[in-house]
Amino acid sequence: MSDIKNVCVYCGSSSRVDQVYKDAAVSLGHSIAKANWGVVYGGGRVGLMGLVADSALEKGAKVIGIIPEHIQEREVEHNDLTELHVVDSMHTRKQMMVDRSQAFVILPGGLGTLDEFFELITWKQLGLHDKPIVVVNLGGYWTKLLECIDNIASVGFMRQEDKDLFVVVDGEDDVIDALRNAPNEKFDPSTKWI
Repeated sequence: MSDIKNVCVYCGSSSRVDQVYKDAAVSLGHSIAKANWGVVYGGGRVGLMGLVADSALEKGAKVIGIIPEHIQEREVEHNDLTELHVVDSMHTRKQMMVDRSQAFVILPGGLGTLDEFFELITWKQLGLHDKPIVVVNLGGYWTKLLECIDNIASVGFMRQEDKDLFVVVDGEDDVIDALRNAPNEKFDPSTKWI
């Protein structure tokens, strides 16, 4: 996909994780910058979120943070970004992140990352966007989730082809190629119910 300007990265805000996840966040930030793309993310300075932002900034990328007031009040916002938008709610934050991005990457994270991932694929399934989504299954982190999605499709609560709404890669080194080679096709939401 050649029209990428900004990649939205969803990932954990925890720093109490194994170094392999931290290293992947730094590597991804560097890779996005090297591809001459900007980063859109949740605006925090902590955990993997902060590492992605710092590493992209370090290599000269534009980094846009979008943080809701109730999180910003805890003083976890990143103050050295290209742009920092403080918004009124999580809903506004999530919509703005989608609007400001042309592609999405899901690194390991917690419940918030899960929430964002499922919203992205649901919106894509419904035809609200047609942007590529790449899931980084680092060290098998998302394997159980992917098995759950396989089960949902196997019992008929989603179509088998809906699994093509996102791409899975094994590591952050595969993300840039996956985004560049993402299919540029629109999903027909009317087929969801057929």
